[in-house]
Amino acid sequence: MTSVVVEDLSKTFKVPVREEGFVNSLRSLVHREYRLVEAVRSVSFTLHPGEVVGFLGPNGAGKTTTLKMLSGLLYPTAGQARVIGFDPSRRDPEFLTRTALIMGNRNSLQWDLPVVDSLELRRVIYRISPADFRRRRDRFTELLDVGDLLTKPVRNLSLGERMKVEILAALLPAPEVLFLDEPTLGLDLSMQKRIRGFVADYAREEGATILLTSHYMADVTALCERVIVIHRGSLLFDGDLAELSDRFGAEKTITVSVTGEVPDLSSYGQVREASPAKATLTVPRAEAAAVAARLLADFDVLDLTIEDPPIEDVIEKTFASGDDPAEAEPQ
Repeated sequence: MTSVVVEDLSKTFKVPVREEGFVNSLRSLVHREYRLVEAVRSVSFTLHPGEVVGFLGPNGAGKTTTLKMLSGLLYPTAGQARVIGFDPSRRDPEFLTRTALIMGNRNSLQWDLPVVDSLELRRVIYRISPADFRRRRDRFTELLDVGDLLTKPVRNLSLGERMKVEILAALLPAPEVLFLDEPTLGLDLSMQKRIRGFVADYAREEGATILLTSHYMADVTALCERVIVIHRGSLLFDGDLAELSDRFGAEKTITVSVTGEVPDLSSYGQVREASPAKATLTVPRAEAAAVAARLLADFDVLDLTIEDPPIEDVIEKTFASGDDPAEAEPQ
């Protein structure tokens, strides 16, 4: 059973070209030139109920464009998508009730109304029964800790506060598919952690499918076992987060503490950090065990750890491989 099926989805924008200068501005009024920008190129993937999948890529990679096509806000240039059996571009009322797009930098609530009135308006629009509405509103209000915000006009809320009530409003119809575009944007560390737990619980309890974009790697590592990476509009990787680390993380990090002052360890690997008590080395993955054995044999080691590189470094290398066709393997 699948919730989202994407087949060769593409989106090309026609962008006007205008050179600088007054004369060129006048010329563009009579004869305007355009160029084609491929935001998404033949992207294909499948999502299943209950999955929380990270959708990663650098700025301009095509993540938000893809989410807008899957939620029906943009019509694809080529390819097709099916979300819980619906064609998103048709904007069927039942489809709109059973899916939700939450964007961290967009506001969907009524700007001048108190939050509670905006929620009541949404109840009417989505035809939610009063009993279900009160139960979900009270539950999500407690989990998101927004009880003191409900009587405030939306325009008086901070970015982080607006993000929390946007999530509350979006979940009132109990959508089966959630597209989350930077859901922790503007939130402090404590609230970021709470939102992650909330999203994980919602996916588990409701069996919802969640496609998540975020530049906070803590969101991805805490919520997603599977990640999809796109770069310059094209699919670069689709698989387990651990597999991504294995494929693109060709190095291991060794941190070692020895009795006395740490000597120069440059002959053992690339020294990333060094202090009198501890040093951190980067070594090829295949040589990690041998280097660790040498360190144990050559020094009086107090502590030694071998770790995978930080996920941020792995993602950066993944993006870099997208710029080098010789390094990127087709999926």
